[in-house]
Formats: sequence, C-alpha cells, structure tokens
Amino acid sequence: MKENATQRSWRLKIHEVIFEADTPAGKWFDVLLIVAILTSVVLVMLDSVSSIREVFGQTLLAGEWFFTILFTVEYLLRLLSVGRPAAYATSFFGVVDLLAILPTYLSYFIPGAQYLLVIRILRVLRIFRILKLVQYLGEARMLVQALRASLRKIIVFLMTVLTLVTIFGALIYLVEDPENGFTSIPKSIYWAIVTLTTVGYGDISPKTVFGQLISSAIMIIGYGIIAVPTGIVTVELAQAFKRQISTQACTECSAEGHDRDAKFCKYCGTQL
Repeated sequence: MKENATQRSWRLKIHEVIFEADTPAGKWFDVLLIVAILTSVVLVMLDSVSSIREVFGQTLLAGEWFFTILFTVEYLLRLLSVGRPAAYATSFFGVVDLLAILPTYLSYFIPGAQYLLVIRILRVLRIFRILKLVQYLGEARMLVQALRASLRKIIVFLMTVLTLVTIFGALIYLVEDPENGFTSIPKSIYWAIVTLTTVGYGDISPKTVFGQLISSAIMIIGYGIIAVPTGIVTVELAQAFKRQISTQACTECSAEGHDRDAKFCKYCGTQL
C-alpha cells in the first residue's frame, strides 16, 4: 500500500512538471522543451543544405541524435506519468510526440527519413499553454468544433466537385485531340481539376473551339463554387459556442481543454 502511494506521488510529481503549465517547474520545463524543439528543427533544416552538411555533417548528426534521445526519454516519461498511457499515446499531442522521434530511427532503414523530423514544429503548439494564452486555446477548440460540424457538408461538396470534373474531363477528352495533351480521361480529369480550382498550370490547354467553350464554362463554375467550403465553415464557426477553458491536464488520460471551474475530467471522470 505504501509502495503504491509512493509510486503515485512520484507519478504525480512527474505529471506536474511535464504536463502542467501552472507551476514554475512546469512552465520552465515547457519553455526549455520548446527551445529544444526549435533548435532540433533548425538542425534538420541546416542538414538539408549540402554545403553546410559537407562541413558540419557529423556535428549535425550528433545534434540530431541528442535531441532524438532527449525527446524519446521525455515521451516515455509522459507515458509513465499518466494513469492511462494508451489515452495519451492516441491523443493529438501523443501522436505528434511519437512522430517527432520515429524519423531518426527510421533513417537506418529509409535513407532521408530524418528530414521528416520537421514535424517536431507541431509540438510548439504547446506555447499557447505556456504563455497562458487560453483565449487562443478557446479559439482553436471552437475552430475544431466548426470543422467537425462541417465535415459531412464538405464531403458532399467534394463528391459534387469530383462528379463535375469527371464529367468535364470525359467531355474534353472527346472533343480534343491527343496531340493537345488530352491523351486519356484521367489526364483530362487532371486538367479539369486544375481549371476548376482556377490554378491554371498551363501544361495542357484546349485548342478547339468546343474545348475552349468547355474550359470557359469550367472556369466560371469554379469561381462560383470555390467559396462554398469557406461559407460552410463560417456558418458553423458562427454557431460554435465559445467557453473559457483552463490549461490543466488530466492525470489519468492527459486530456486538456477543461472548463475553468471543472472539478472532474469530462473524458474519464478523474478528479482534477
């Protein structure tokens, strides 16, 4: 019993330092962590410059492994300090923390995989907790809610767009000659997507009168529908309910985003 109490006390102390930003130790830990993250990302960027890599290659490699081992230890401590490690491992930050260390190990099997370490920059999102910018956390949460509420509408919209570009692609394939670049229906669908989205690479263009008429119709339709996803998200965003949240993390599942006056975790019921 005493051992369990000691173990729980040890786990809570680690959790307070690693997950919480309300204590001096927790704040300093997060500040140093973000400095380490930014430094490691800069090292990866410098390593991609051949002239720098030729001179400082070994130093950059040593730095990469130093930060990878450091973040690996930190990741393991995060798993040990929560009551439900699986809940943290499958959370957004849990997945990002894992992806931040995997590329270095994968580089032994996949050359160049270490450059994926730039994903570590996502971990800087913790700065919103560190600087007590809870209003930004509230805004971010509201945006996520709006995107989730818009998901089905956006899927329907994308299916409609996919149908249109398939029809227009097949149509332009029939009226244009292969010499003009329309050698297949998939190639023509690619052209329709580029035209409908008003990107207009210009690598393929219609030369016949009917092809140019179809192209004009696609461009006009593109201008008409390009703002639809923005309108969908804006409506949902206006309807999202904004609440004040705290930076406290649950000791069991590591979930954040609780209300300021919350006494229990709304995900697992653990007392905060």
